[in-house]
Amino acid sequence: MSNTKDLKKTKTSKGAISRRGVLKGMAAGAVAGGTLIKGAPFVHASEPITLRIAGTGVNQFKELADKAKEDLGFTIQYTSLTSDDVVKRAVTQSSSFDMLDAEYWMLKKIVPSGKMKGMDVSKIKYYDQIVPIFTKGELPDGTKMSRQGIAPIKVSYLKGAESSEFADDPSGYMTLIPTVYNADTLGIRPDLIKRPINTWAELLNPEFKGKASILNIPSIGIMDAAMVCEASKLVSYGDKGNMTKEEIDATMKVLTEAKKDGQFRAFWKEFNESVNLMASGEVVIQSMWSPAVTKVRSMGVPCIYQPLKEGYRAWAGGLGLPSHLDGKKLDAAYEFINWYMSGWTGAFLNRQGYYTAVLETAKPFMSEDEWGFWMEGKPAKSDIMSPTGQKIEPAGATRDGGSFWDRMGNVTVWNTVMDEDRYMVRKWNEFIAA
Repeated sequence: MSNTKDLKKTKTSKGAISRRGVLKGMAAGAVAGGTLIKGAPFVHASEPITLRIAGTGVNQFKELADKAKEDLGFTIQYTSLTSDDVVKRAVTQSSSFDMLDAEYWMLKKIVPSGKMKGMDVSKIKYYDQIVPIFTKGELPDGTKMSRQGIAPIKVSYLKGAESSEFADDPSGYMTLIPTVYNADTLGIRPDLIKRPINTWAELLNPEFKGKASILNIPSIGIMDAAMVCEASKLVSYGDKGNMTKEEIDATMKVLTEAKKDGQFRAFWKEFNESVNLMASGEVVIQSMWSPAVTKVRSMGVPCIYQPLKEGYRAWAGGLGLPSHLDGKKLDAAYEFINWYMSGWTGAFLNRQGYYTAVLETAKPFMSEDEWGFWMEGKPAKSDIMSPTGQKIEPAGATRDGGSFWDRMGNVTVWNTVMDEDRYMVRKWNEFIAA
């Protein structure tokens, strides 16, 4: 059943997801409580399987590995890398992992190397229920998504199972099976700022001199910088997601001047760095990821993922297969992917503040109150807990930015790799070193 019908907006509740439509599209056999899907293939327990998953640390939860062990009998070994190192590992050491947890922008650099296998969608149990952001380039109601940057639809398909070229249209062979995605913005400490923040331009406000931070991953940080520069009316772009050399130079000039003036306290690369900067109060406004905001809140520290009038910078990630994978490991990888999309994991990640790629299967594993808070932007009826059980929101709170529609419907640009990527990275590194 198509997601386009399953998740249409209702006329009576602006921006809300139709719960009737979601229930209508639930996957048969998914049962609350975490039982396995009926009819799913099962690797024999007598043949122990270990899947080595390399990727950024944001999805690498012990709870997920433990659940996979319980349900599938698989041992999951995580290797946590920075975003740039994920790309390097995929291109130069693909035999060191069995599955790649990558973001879509990375594919522009990885796929031409021929080190990734196109995944046969006929083996993906929930393929037809994947949110059409990834299969059609649109929201579930048919609204077209922004294509600035590396929108997932640009790199979702290969021309064949062994191809190193992207397909313009759905080919039956996906680069990644999407797992999570989100609309990113700035994190703030409301208790230390004590006034409304509504624009990306605030990152350069002298009021926050020495207490601002930006993400030091060039392909992502440049997009935050572009949002800031455009909002500040300091740089105009034809396409922020694919800048000219002149636009890159203008952007880096703004950032370098701000750095020399002492605007930035730090340039973080890793999830925990951003958490520590915000939780300590060293930084009060910064580039941030949703799970980092969740982590800060779980520590009892006020932190808001602030909606901004210019919209969001979006990203998406998924699980991919290295080209060398075959035999039992390949079968196990497909088994793991189908398990991953069957509901329990999606609900776990939704509680982290992400969106899962198959919404219908995740819903039965969440309470009505959780679904209303995370997906529909409704006030919580009871305390909202993190995936690991810490209280992150009190009863009455609403999600920062509101509903799925309010957030994903206001995406301005996606994380990207530009045509002038090498030039951009060189200029970015000069900025960091300045």
